[in-house]
Parts: sequence; structure tokens; C-alpha cells
Amino acid sequence: MTWSLALTLAYRLSMVATAAFILSRMPALGRILSRQLTPRDKLLLTLALGGMGIVGTYAAVPIHGALANSRVVGVMVAGLLGGPLVGAGAGLIAGVHRYLLGGFTAFSCALAAVAEGALGGLVQHYYRRGPISWHVALLAGLAGETLQMAIILATARPFSEAWALVQIIGPPMIVVNSIGVAIFMVIVKTAAEQRERIAACQAQQALRIATQTLPFLRHGLNRESAEQTARIIYNSVKLAAVAITNAREILAHVGMGSDHHHPGNPILTSATLQALATGEVQLAQTKGEIGCQEKRCRLGSAVVVPLKRRDLTIGTLKLYHDRENSITPVDLELARGLAHLFSTQLELAELEYQARLRSQAELKALQAQVHPHFLFNALNTIVSLVRTRPEKARELLIKLASFFRYSLRKDDAPIPLAEELAHVEAYLAIEGTRFGNKLQVVQLVDPAALTCPVPAFTLQPVVENAIKHGLQPKREGGRVKIIAKDQPEEVIVTIEDNGVGIFPEELDKILLPGYGRGHGLGLSIVNERLKGLYGPEYALQVHSIPGQGTRVVLRFPKETSSQGVKEDALYSCCG
Repeated sequence: MTWSLALTLAYRLSMVATAAFILSRMPALGRILSRQLTPRDKLLLTLALGGMGIVGTYAAVPIHGALANSRVVGVMVAGLLGGPLVGAGAGLIAGVHRYLLGGFTAFSCALAAVAEGALGGLVQHYYRRGPISWHVALLAGLAGETLQMAIILATARPFSEAWALVQIIGPPMIVVNSIGVAIFMVIVKTAAEQRERIAACQAQQALRIATQTLPFLRHGLNRESAEQTARIIYNSVKLAAVAITNAREILAHVGMGSDHHHPGNPILTSATLQALATGEVQLAQTKGEIGCQEKRCRLGSAVVVPLKRRDLTIGTLKLYHDRENSITPVDLELARGLAHLFSTQLELAELEYQARLRSQAELKALQAQVHPHFLFNALNTIVSLVRTRPEKARELLIKLASFFRYSLRKDDAPIPLAEELAHVEAYLAIEGTRFGNKLQVVQLVDPAALTCPVPAFTLQPVVENAIKHGLQPKREGGRVKIIAKDQPEEVIVTIEDNGVGIFPEELDKILLPGYGRGHGLGLSIVNERLKGLYGPEYALQVHSIPGQGTRVVLRFPKETSSQGVKEDALYSCCG
């Protein structure tokens, strides 16, 4: 009878595999195994596995007025997955049900159900090495069923009948149900690992696609970048079509349906409009759910994910299949991953654009500050020369006109270093006349460096800072040295003076944005412009010794993608 009973119980363990499979499909599985359950997850787990305990009771085999059952599997698994509270809760549900069925072991089995669930929870609580392994689950099941037999012997009366019952049901229930608990945990853990492998593959593929699309999306969301991005996705993933829209129109559509989903056309599908309106992922498994207004459209199913900038939905990414009901969880995860990465890229593009705008605004602020003072001093110098040295006055007027023509440029496009140095020479010609023999200028420029592109109006503020704050306070004046060296990857320009220098406490703050109206304003603005255009590694390097002078080093890369970014392309990421 004992091993016949074991075989009968084993046949009925098929429900364990079924329940484990159902649990493995739950969205909350990842939170369950990582022990990050929400209160709602705990409640659902308690009810589901408590219900499984009830089913185990109904699948029992009547023996001498008692029931040989697999109730322990549900309640023990509840504890192993959800902790003591979930295990005890599931055991209480199954135990109350068993108590209501009656029998001389009714109370004993009800109490055992709660105890076994709590025992599983304690194992989960003290097992700190991740998800419960199958051998730990097996040992927990053995302990739980042994505990149940002990409770029956301790509480069921008459004892002789309890002892006779335990002799019959004890060995098969302890063995079979323990194996059932282990099988349940193996199925759940295997499903979770498979899900993680799929997610990892999708993440790797999404990252590979995002890497290829980065050079295009950094220019913002426009037709050109959308076309290149959609084509990269279409060539990388087996899909019928890929489309990208902004909030108003189709930007790109590659693959099936491109004969009527034309770039520039208004958005045609209701699923896309719904994604834009709600900011939520839209899953369309039929042509009707896609909602294309073109009757001959052959696209059968789609996933539409919103592209966002912060909390604002600015467009959508759409992946299509040509058959209905073809969107799989893999497609859904890939679309979500790509949309997240693309949204991040677009947000970075906007930040880059805003940095350029800020750089231009700071440049205009610097020009507004420099021009009045410089103009006043220059005109005073020229007036003093009109009668005594008219030719010199005429020469300075030409230099002054050249200086202002250059510095009133409306764009921040890169120019050859030679032009920037010519602007500096015009400035020095005027200042040299003012200071006379007190200002000495030395230029050591590598001819190969003259063609390197540099941002306009970057050297003159540094040279002015050297004269105004380094040399002017010295009664005897001093020397400014401009050195330009050509390197394989960049050009390095050094501007040195032998003036009064900068004290360490001020040197630490001199490059902070907007610092002061003294040394720091011109230098901090140039510094922010260089970092915004080329990156933080191209920040100004300032070295100074009080009483000996200051050296400022500027580095300009010979090739940079920032130079190729057009204003209208950047604007498209914000408009």
C-alpha cells in the first residue's frame, strides 16, 4: 500500500509542474526571485499558492479517515518564494479549508499547513545566497513533511489511529512531496534564468544598434537621422518594417508599407496616435488594432513605443511584422530597450544643443563687456595721435575696424587659427600703442598649426586678460608670449605673461562659470565654450605664480564631430 500510494501521489504531481509554469509566466517573477516583492505581489502569491494547497487537498487519497495529499507543496513553496508571512498566509488558507473538511486529523493537518508554510519562509529568510536551489528546497520539503507527521502524532487522537496512519502515509508523502517542492523550484528558477538570458541577448542587440545609430541621433530627431536609424534596425532585426515618427508626421519608414507610409505625411495609424497621446507602449496584434487608413496595407502586427525627452513624448519607434499576432515578448523587450536608449541619445543631443546656445550667449555677453572698455581706450589713443602722428592714427583706425568687424561675428563656427591670430594681432597693435615700450609681444607659431580650426574669439580674451590683469598693474609693464605648437591630434596654444600672477585662493575659482568681473570672467567663458564644444578634457589649463606670471594653455582638436554639427540639425532636436 505504501509504495502504491507513493505512485498515486507522484501521478498527481503533474499539477505542480502546471502551477510552476503558470508562476514562471508572471511579470512579477523577477521581483519574487530577487526578493523585492511589493505588497500586491505578496498578496497575489499568498492567494495563488494557498489555492494550490487547496487543490492538493482535493487531489488527496483517502486513507483510514484521513487524506494522503500534496498540500505541502503549495504552502512550502509560498514560504520559500515569499518569506514567513506569505508562507504562513498560504498555509492558513489551505489549513482552514482542510479543517472544514473534517476528519480526526482535521486540526492536525490545518496546524501543520501553517507550520510548513512558516518553515519555508524561515528557510527563505535565512538563505542569503540568492534564489532557493533545488537541493535546499528538497531538504526543506523533507523537514516540512516530517514536521507534519510529528504534529499528527502529537495532536491527533486516538493516538493508535494516528500512529497507524503515519506509518502508511508518512514515507510516501515525505519523499514524493519533497521532490514536488524541489521540482517546483527548479521549474521556476529555470524559467527565470531563461528570461534573463533572453533579456541579456536583447539588451546586447539593442546596445549594438544604439551604438551604430549614435552618430545620427546626436543631431536630433529629424528625417535624415530617423531614416538612418530605421534602416540600421531593419538590417539588424528580422522585421517586416521599421518606422519612426515625431509628434506630427512620419520621419522614416523602411520596409513593407513604404509605398504609402511616406516621410513627411501625417501619422496614419491609430496605434501611433494612441502612443503619442498616452506616452504608453501600444501593442497591436491585428491590422484593425494597427489602424492604418490605407486598406491595402499588408502590415499585420506592430509594437509602438514612445520616444521621450524627459517626460515629454516627442515621437515613436514602430516595429512591424507582416502577420497578425506575431509580436512576441522578445520584440516587445527589444522595442522598449531601443526606445529607452534612443530617448537618452536624443536628450543628450538636446543638452549639447543647449550647451552651444549657452556658449553663444556667453560669447555675446563677453563681447558686450569687452567692446565698450576697449573702444573707449582705443579712441582715446587714436585721438591723441591724430595731430602728432596722423598716419599712425589712420593705421590704428583700420586695425580697430578690423577688430570690431571680426569680433561682431554672429556665428560660432570654427575658423582657421591664422584668422584668430590676425584678430589678436589687431588687438595687440592698438594696445601696443597705448602701452608703448611697456608691452612686449613674442609670437612663436608653428606654420603647420595655422590651418587648425578653432572657435572664434577664444584667444583674444585670454591675451586681454594677460595684459589687463597681469601686466598693467606692473609699473614697468612686461611681456606676453603666444606659442602655437602643432601635434599629431591637436594644436596647443600657450599664452604666457610675466606679470603679477594670481594668488592660489583665486586661481582655484578663476574658471568657475560666471566667476567675478576681474581675472575670471573672460577665462571662465572661454573655458565653458571649449568644454561645451569639445568635452571636459579640453578645459583651459591655468598655471600661475604670484609675482612671476601666468600661463594659460588652450588645446584644439584637429578633427571633431562638433564642428560638423549644423545649427539647423541641432535645432531639430528641440523643435
